[in-house]
Amino acid sequence: MLWLKAFHIVVVISWFAGLFYLPRIFVNHAMATESAEIARLKLMEHKLYRFVTPISWMVLASGLWLWFGFGFSGGWLYTKVALVLFLFAYHGYCGKLVKMFAADLNTRSHIFYRWFNEIPVLILIAVVILVTVKPF
Repeated sequence: MLWLKAFHIVVVISWFAGLFYLPRIFVNHAMATESAEIARLKLMEHKLYRFVTPISWMVLASGLWLWFGFGFSGGWLYTKVALVLFLFAYHGYCGKLVKMFAADLNTRSHIFYRWFNEIPVLILIAVVILVTVKPF
């Protein structure tokens, strides 16, 4: 079980690294004006999203294995699961944004993406508190 927990923590950290960085690329892309820079940012967005998506599935698989294989329970867990499901929706929306940027269809400013970038930070804080403190 400890090896599985360690693996789960590593893939969660990896997934969050991607979810922290991808919206930062969106910020830069929304501010970019030169075609060479825009092309480079499109490539970075595509490659990063393609890289972190399989990691997200490893997070899901290892998390479900831990939950159903070892029987964690409590209200904190259901709240954590809800936050993780929201994070998967956020991840999917990032994929939609990658496609929008690739098609030059972005209409939002860099300020929107700066705020958008904070969502996974808030979820991470909440999940760490839930898992560590188990307040309910």
